Amino acid sequence: MIVHFFFYLFSVILVASAAAVVSARNPVHSVLFLILAFFNAAALFLIAGAEFLAMILVIVYVGAVAVLFLFVVMMLDVDFAQLRSGFQRYLPIGATVGAVLFLELLVIFSGWKFAPESVGLRMSPAPLNMSNTEALGRLIYTHYILLFQTAGLILLVAMIGAIVLTLRPHTGSRHQVIRRQIDRDVKETLELVHVSVGAGVSAADIRRPKVAEVEPEAEHEPAGGHHHGH
Repeated sequence: MIVHFFFYLFSVILVASAAAVVSARNPVHSVLFLILAFFNAAALFLIAGAEFLAMILVIVYVGAVAVLFLFVVMMLDVDFAQLRSGFQRYLPIGATVGAVLFLELLVIFSGWKFAPESVGLRMSPAPLNMSNTEALGRLIYTHYILLFQTAGLILLVAMIGAIVLTLRPHTGSRHQVIRRQIDRDVKETLELVHVSVGAGVSAADIRRPKVAEVEPEAEHEPAGGHHHGH
């Protein structure tokens, strides 16, 4: 009974936080609600007996992905007021797309049926007395290795996209052109100056710091102290 109570509790918080992610006006608040959703999803994984997935969700998604989202949102400097200016104009199109997706989900779930053996496999231990981590590792790196590598490539593309979006070109900075440095000739960079013996360099061409003039010391007072006028 207590397991069912926590399951519904975490599920309600998860659905509410997921709705707050897309409805919050502040993007930073959306990321914080996303972190809350990740934590509740990890709690549901723990209830289902998948402790490895729960820890991965907290470590990877909360510790890395959500923090990356937060930094990207704070660094992009997007004018969200300008983005919301055309909300009323695109509302019918968005509502139509959402309605189509909702109808497709209804069609899918109306024909959904559980496999007969799924009831017996629910909450069952891993085969051959293996831990969940070992069983999941064998499954991912054997049967689903291609999908696993594809997911890694998608994350790589997302990381490159975040770097490109946050890159700010500096027009005033000087860049190094290696080709021009290699093509330079000695005559372009060095000049041989013939100076006769004893000529040296004139003092006018040398910039030296000015020497501060030493103030003359005050005259010593005669022995016997100060003389006061009467």
